[in-house]
Amino acid sequence: MNAETISFRIINSLSQLNILRQNLEEIGNDIALDKKCVFEINLIMEEIITNIITHGYTDRDEHWIDIDLWEENSMLVIRIEDDGIPFDPIVSEKPDLKCPLEERKVGGLGVHLVKQMACDVAYERCGEKNVLILKKTLTRITKPKEKDEGRTC
Repeated sequence: MNAETISFRIINSLSQLNILRQNLEEIGNDIALDKKCVFEINLIMEEIITNIITHGYTDRDEHWIDIDLWEENSMLVIRIEDDGIPFDPIVSEKPDLKCPLEERKVGGLGVHLVKQMACDVAYERCGEKNVLILKKTLTRITKPKEKDEGRTC
C-alpha cells in the first residue's frame, strides 16, 4: 500500500457495514496488520459510517459514501466523503463520562471514541460534501525470528 490508494464505495445502508468490515480485514491481511490494529480501524470506521448513515440524510434516497485509504509515514490515512448534512465531529460536544450512565445524554460517545483511537481527525466541508480525514498508527504482525540453520549458539 506504499503511496497506493485503495478506494471503495458503499451506500447509506447499515447492511453495508459487513462490506466495510470485510474490506478492512482484507486490507489488514494484505499489509500484515496485527489483529488489534484491524479491530481498532474497523471500530473507528463503523462509528463514523453508522453516524453518516443514521444521521446524515434527511431523505430515504440512496447515497454513496466514498472511502479512500493509503499508508503515509507508518499511518493509515482514511478519507471519507459523503453528501449528507454538514457535520463536523471535531467540534462535537465531549460527553460527560463522569455522569452516571442512566443520567448521561444520548449521543457523542462514538465520536469521542473515534477521537481517542485516531491519531488525527480533520474535517472539511467541500461544496456539498463532508470530507473527514482520519489517521491511525499502524502496527504490523511481527514474525518470530527464524533459526539460522547450521548454527549452534
